[in-house]
Amino acid sequence: MKIIDLITKETKSLSFEVFPPKPGTQFESVRTAVEEIARLKPLFMSVTYGAGGGTSNYTLDIAKGIKEKYGVPTLAHLTCVSSSKDTVRRKIAEIKAAGLQNVMALRGDIPPEMESSDRSGWDYKYAIDLIAELKENEPDLCIGCACYPEVHPESINQREDIRYLKEKVDAGCDFITTQMFFDNNLLYNFLYKIRESGITVPVIPGIMPITNANQVDRAVKLSGSFMPQRFKSLVDKFGTDPAAMKQAGIAYATDQIIDLYANGITNVHVYSMNKPDVAEKIQSNLSDILGK
Repeated sequence: MKIIDLITKETKSLSFEVFPPKPGTQFESVRTAVEEIARLKPLFMSVTYGAGGGTSNYTLDIAKGIKEKYGVPTLAHLTCVSSSKDTVRRKIAEIKAAGLQNVMALRGDIPPEMESSDRSGWDYKYAIDLIAELKENEPDLCIGCACYPEVHPESINQREDIRYLKEKVDAGCDFITTQMFFDNNLLYNFLYKIRESGITVPVIPGIMPITNANQVDRAVKLSGSFMPQRFKSLVDKFGTDPAAMKQAGIAYATDQIIDLYANGITNVHVYSMNKPDVAEKIQSNLSDILGK
């Protein structure tokens, strides 16, 4: 089923993101974790694409397995960085052959060995190039794109960021999923600004449960996320106690989601980090709200 048809319903829901095994990680351990999350029957699950395509071969295997074994709609990530047109077209053919209808079209992380400023030899320089090609050649696919509720690390300012986002939507994006954020007011302000700019497609907020202190630095580096004082105090108080930090991080994420629901958001995407216990606990915390 297409994501756009799922998220337009009024029912409150959760979806989860999972990722394929990193180099050196056992595939079966990742598959087991993913299947445990799939058993929670989320609205849908997204499966990421390895950095630089490094683990991309597993993306389709996992997405197909989720759909066939558990009947959970899946969203397969597809990045264009360091990919040729032939490679992308082959991946799309494989996605369609697997019966999948949803693609998250992304530029992707640029590997350290590549010079980000020189893209002259790339078939796709930006996500919009991939989106436009998919829309033209694969009109039956449901296409998602990503955004930053704050500012993309490579953007000059938020106004420029929103202009580029509108270009992606105009090129054929059906829905948007946000990067992580830890202050809901930043999201509400962002939503107001993009609606003013003429972006009307559904926006799914992305929530990252921080369950250990080491994740904080990575989250800031990855997305440039603002850390509210309330969240900093939580990490300062519980960061050295793994069990307490995990419980506090789940509670903080749950509180964010409840506030989103209370303010009219119906669909929330959780970056599960392949942790079934975290996904299950968040869903359990929201059981009456979700009707599960």
